This record gives sequence, structure tokens and C-alpha cells, in this order.
Amino acid sequence: MEDIILELKKRLKASVRKNRAEGMLFSGGLDTTILASINPKIRAISVNFNSRGEDIIYSATAARYLNMERHEKSVTTDEAINAIPEVIGILKTFDPAIPNDIVVYLGLKKAKELGIKSISTGDASDELFGGYSYMQVIRDLDAYIRRIAQNMNFSSGPLAKHFCIKLRQPFMDKKVIELALSIAPELKIKSEGDRVHGKWILRKAYEESLPEELVWQSKRPLECGSGMTELRKIISSTISDKEFANNPYPVKFINKEHFFYYKVYRDVVGDIPAAETGQKACPDCSAGMHTTSFHCRT
Repeated sequence: MEDIILELKKRLKASVRKNRAEGMLFSGGLDTTILASINPKIRAISVNFNSRGEDIIYSATAARYLNMERHEKSVTTDEAINAIPEVIGILKTFDPAIPNDIVVYLGLKKAKELGIKSISTGDASDELFGGYSYMQVIRDLDAYIRRIAQNMNFSSGPLAKHFCIKLRQPFMDKKVIELALSIAPELKIKSEGDRVHGKWILRKAYEESLPEELVWQSKRPLECGSGMTELRKIISSTISDKEFANNPYPVKFINKEHFFYYKVYRDVVGDIPAAETGQKACPDCSAGMHTTSFHCRT
């Protein structure tokens, strides 16, 4: 295992150096903290919704430990709601993950205001190293990770392009991906103390160089860490039970919030594009999606 850890740290360090950026979308989570520890001179940007969410605490703690320059963007309810049409228009999606995308969008907007021309993210770490909690019950995790690694797309790409900011994704480096795919699932999801942790091998690799509370912190979805989950309740309250029950669209909606996003999508994007040759159709909205995808992003 020591050989794996040494090689992992070597490849991540090389990738960060190759993918140097002026700023970072910084939650203070494991992934961005590791990247920042390799290049602590990077300017950190942290986003929260109405001063809520654990990211405020973790990003401040990590920034202090690494002696980083940190900028905090506290998003108001109006700012978040006003960003929805912009985000949907850029991404061409009404996916329920929109609150996560709003965090990225407003973080990039803050970076633009600061004059930052290149930004780093922790994209792909969870996918490659078993960071999501649902992965703990997947029977053949290795096969699953190999499959999703073939088609990893993140909203940070088109959102950064919108702001004319160059995107850097160190975990997406070819050599990092190759090594991640060679690591056994047993080293990605494993018990430590009284809890099961995803990204276990990443945590072990940096446990001697970073504080315990940062290395062994629980995984926080972006919307939870930023406090953006509160936005979901606000949006849902704008759709009445009657309107939701009388859904006139040929789309299966998860909830009122999903319904709201689709209404915005119709206004700023239009009709849902049909599946093209080589794609499969989403069973819920009929949009085209990659044949290896488990989830429709439209």
C-alpha cells in the first residue's frame, strides 16, 4: 500500500503543477484541501447560501492551516434565484442538481470579479475514488467506476467557459485516472475507526500532512456544504399542489422543484432535444444521453 500512496501523491503533485491555476473553488472538503496543500499560493473562493453550511467552517480551517488567501461569497436568496435561468441556459438542463451548479456558477462569477483567469476544482475525485455514499452498496464497484470514468462531464466546464475562465481539473489528468483505476475497491471504501469512509486511500495518503479533522471529515454534497439545500424548499413552495398534479408536460418529474426548473428550461432553452444516432433516450424526458450513462443530465 505504501507504494500506491507514494505514486498517488507523486502523480497528483505532477498534475497540480501541470494544471496550475490562479484560483480554486474551495469548499474545504478533502479533495480541494489536498489540491490546495500541493499549491497553497492559490487563491481560494468559498461559496455559501445566506451564511449557512459547514463549508464555511471547513474552508476557513483549511485556509488558515495552509495560510491561503481566501475569499468568501455569501449568496442571498435573490442572487441564487436570479442565477437559475442563467445556469439552465448555459447548461441546457433542468436536472435537480441545479443547486450544486448554482454554487459553481456564483463561485466562478466571484473569481471573474477578482480578475482570476484560471480556476482549479476537485472534479472527478469522488467518481474515481469512491467518494459518494451510494457507492458503498454497489456490488462490483470496480466495474462501475471504470464505466463512469469513460464519460465524466462536470458543469464546471461550460460554466467556466461562460466566464472566459480556464478550467483546471487535476484529478482528471490521464495519469491520475490510470492509477485510480488500478487501485482495488477495498482501498477506496474502507472502515476507519467507527465509520466507513469513501476515498480511504486518498485520506491515508495525506493523513500525516493535514489535520485529522480535514482528512477524516465526512463527505458533504456541494449543495449541503454550501447550505444551498435551503433553496430547494424555497423553490418548491412556488409550485402549488394543483399545478404539480395537473402536469401538462410529457416529462416525469421527481418533485415540485424539478417541475420549476423545467418551466424555466422551456423559457430559456425551449424543447427537449430528441436522442440522436448513437444515443439512448431518457425514459423520463426522452432526451438523448450517452449509452454508458446511468443518469440523464437534461
